[in-house]
Amino acid sequence: MKEKKENSEIYPGERIDDLQIKGYKIIQKEGRFCFGMDAVLLSDYAKIKKNSRVMDLCSGTGIIPVLLAAKYETEKIEGLEYQADCVEMAQRTIKMNALSSQITMTEGDVKEVREKYAQGSFDYVTCNPPYMTGSHGLTNQNYHKAIARHEILCTLEDVIAASAWLLKAAGHLIMVHRPFRLAEILYVMKQNKLEPKRMRLVHPYVDKEPNMVLIEAVKGGKQRITVEPPLIVYHHDGTYTDEIYQIYGMEKDHGDIIFMCHSHR
Repeated sequence: MKEKKENSEIYPGERIDDLQIKGYKIIQKEGRFCFGMDAVLLSDYAKIKKNSRVMDLCSGTGIIPVLLAAKYETEKIEGLEYQADCVEMAQRTIKMNALSSQITMTEGDVKEVREKYAQGSFDYVTCNPPYMTGSHGLTNQNYHKAIARHEILCTLEDVIAASAWLLKAAGHLIMVHRPFRLAEILYVMKQNKLEPKRMRLVHPYVDKEPNMVLIEAVKGGKQRITVEPPLIVYHHDGTYTDEIYQIYGMEKDHGDIIFMCHSHR
């Protein structure tokens, strides 16, 4: 029996944003870290196989699990998030979209996955982790935004070690991050027996340096990485490229792509 969409309770300061895919919506709150293009690109890059079990680490308010549910036929998607209020908000989003049978949101710490989950429980792990170390950039005075951007509650090493534990043999980790940490990312992946297999750099304009990197690694994979053609977001006139419209599943004349809060890490 198909699950029925329900109206979720909305609290002061919250709003409902249309995800522009399958009629799905998400509850967001001003003053928190709202999702941006990185989450959308990650969900598209993941290429999840049918009937797979997926874990999304650092899941926030559940944007990536909802996008994955919209794009792929999975057996199960679980989001793991440290902040209890983000988990509660995500649970209301899941209920609103009638996705309770597909998505579970769990409050927890990525550093404690060994205590909570059996080794090799998932086929895929996705992650849009904090990008900045304590020494990079200014720490946002808003605590919730700070922990989304900066490695306050977990580090790159924590996320990759957790992924290695959760993935079964030949399981896939798909991550979006910042290019200035690429050498570190590849090194830590290999330390944890996660072999980088696919990588794509995302450039705001064709003549600008990349500001995002999409990476897929395979647990126990053989050494060989494919560096895919770069993804360009904007034409010089500021309009989106055809591929960005394709990723969003929109026609060029459909209108502007909405990036919630316009707040990228």
